[in-house]
Amino acid sequence: MAAASESDSVAASSSSKEAEKPQIDPLRLPTVEEIRGQDIWNNCAVRSVVSGVMGGGLGLFMGLFLGALDNPLLPEELTAKQQFIYTAKQMGRRSFSSAKTFAVMGFIFSAAECVVEKARAKHDTTNTVVAGCVTGGALSAKGGPKAACIGCAGFATFSVLIEKFLDRHD
Repeated sequence: MAAASESDSVAASSSSKEAEKPQIDPLRLPTVEEIRGQDIWNNCAVRSVVSGVMGGGLGLFMGLFLGALDNPLLPEELTAKQQFIYTAKQMGRRSFSSAKTFAVMGFIFSAAECVVEKARAKHDTTNTVVAGCVTGGALSAKGGPKAACIGCAGFATFSVLIEKFLDRHD
């Protein structure tokens, strides 16, 4: 009887060890739709246009929000209705301006980052630095070469800080 209880305890301990092992799930291959979606998103033109549209939407809402906070000095002889119309027009102008700026910014940054990433065949912070420099330089190019250089350095720095904050790269 002692031999039987020993074999029972050995069997029980081996089954408990098996139960403790984590189960490994089998690998799942991507579906055809998932592969097509990845191929579409990996196209730099698609990625840039989507970023531009999303940037424009963000700029629109930011312009509305900041336009609502703006407190212009209005002539006192305006009626409440005229003041409301004036304020609404100002908010619209500010929203359109912000939407345009953010759309261009999103488009240029995304296009530059995608092109650099494809050329280097790496996904790292260097792509972000180059894309930030291109974007900052392009947005401030109207101010001359000095402004373009400052814009390049500033936007590249800002882009790297955002990348580190979001921790997207290893």
